[in-house]
Amino acid sequence: MSWEAVIGVETHVELRTASKMFCGCPVDFSSEPNTNVCPVCLGLPGALPVPNERAIEMTVSVGLALGCRIAADSEFSRKNYFYADLPKNYQISQFDRPLCVGGSLEVEVGDATVAVGITRVHLEEDTGKSTHLGGSGRIHAAEAALIDFNRSGVPLMEVVTEPDMRSPEQARAYAAELRAIVLALGVSDARLEEGSLRFDANVSVRPPGASELGVKVEVKNMNSLRSLQRALAYEIDRQTALAEAGERIAQETRHWDEAAGVTKPGRSKEQSSDYRYFPEPDLVPLHVDDEYRERIAAALPELPGPRRDRYRSMGLDAEAARLLAAGDGLGGVFEDAVAAGADPAAAANWLTGEVVAHLRRTEQEPDGIELDGAALAELLAMVAAGELSATAAKTVLAGVLDGEGRPRVVAAARDLMQIDDAGALQAAVIDAFGAHPDELARLRGGDQKLIGFFVGRVMLATGGRADPRKVSDLIRTKAAE
Repeated sequence: MSWEAVIGVETHVELRTASKMFCGCPVDFSSEPNTNVCPVCLGLPGALPVPNERAIEMTVSVGLALGCRIAADSEFSRKNYFYADLPKNYQISQFDRPLCVGGSLEVEVGDATVAVGITRVHLEEDTGKSTHLGGSGRIHAAEAALIDFNRSGVPLMEVVTEPDMRSPEQARAYAAELRAIVLALGVSDARLEEGSLRFDANVSVRPPGASELGVKVEVKNMNSLRSLQRALAYEIDRQTALAEAGERIAQETRHWDEAAGVTKPGRSKEQSSDYRYFPEPDLVPLHVDDEYRERIAAALPELPGPRRDRYRSMGLDAEAARLLAAGDGLGGVFEDAVAAGADPAAAANWLTGEVVAHLRRTEQEPDGIELDGAALAELLAMVAAGELSATAAKTVLAGVLDGEGRPRVVAAARDLMQIDDAGALQAAVIDAFGAHPDELARLRGGDQKLIGFFVGRVMLATGGRADPRKVSDLIRTKAAE
């Protein structure tokens, strides 16, 4: 029997606010441990929470971008659970009255478009950070644990989907698109490796065509798009094997082990009743009126989907449009370069080729590079004008990215400007002929392939600063004399 996977994804997004969700403590992950804390985020008796208005605005903007209905009235609840890294031993979250409800997100997977339903987008507070010492770094093998409460109380937005995805590839495409929207809206830096955007996935298997869902397993600890796809693929295979063998699939939480490439049992899966939700007694319900919602909607930027369509209309291929619309900074460089007069296709090629390669090689983020749109346009103009060869332009770009200055400054400092003096080029060609008389005789005898040979000799002699087209023309002219 074949089996169908059913997948839903829960995404936690740390919001880029200056202060925490319910107190005025700064959100600063570079601070010394346990220094950004106060009676509210430590849960001390008598401390009263106050909602962060900016976090509410950010969550509403995400809800609107996903086509959600913004609830006129919502409320916070207490989620009771043993949180070793949340001092008050409960989390302020939203339960049956979330801020954003419904909505959908269309994602492209291959040649197909998949509509993923959005169940809800709600606000809560993050927990502290536990570091387990000794063994594998997991709690069950640790000899001791260190807890940093600086993260405790940081605004956390959760986006929950319907179980609409049927493959790991669809889940990855959804996660990538949601991340692009989060970046476009500027509500989070969405850095997966730092945990500011984290995924949990609920997955089950069932016979194709069945209407009932199978036993749901929650998979945690996926800190990259690749991890999400790999973990789901493994878990689907694991559940399928159990189902094929007629064995019971346990409803549980499992953790993804990136190194081993497997999911491992964590704990039995709780139901909502296990958390004993009740309305947070220290907070009044939230009310969002039409004016507030419309003000946020009017300020929404261009979203990744429409931006990709616009880039394609400018002549970019689908992959280049996808990369530049991802919202991580390269799109802004592209826009500014085109505004400064750069050819869109050329600007996209350099950004998605040389610049992306530099980012991967140096492990930098796009928003941290020493390149703006004006500099890229200047570089492309120098290539188009014949001032730089394509090879030299790559060297100049590397210098710009390393902080050596603008393209023309780098080119001059590294002596990479193309030689445009006809006399100097003619002398270099004559020298090449004199150094290789046998090849010159064969060229004059009709072996046209040797033109490339002599171009290479001249380029070597001039340090790559000669214009290959002019050199090629000179070689033909001089060889015919």
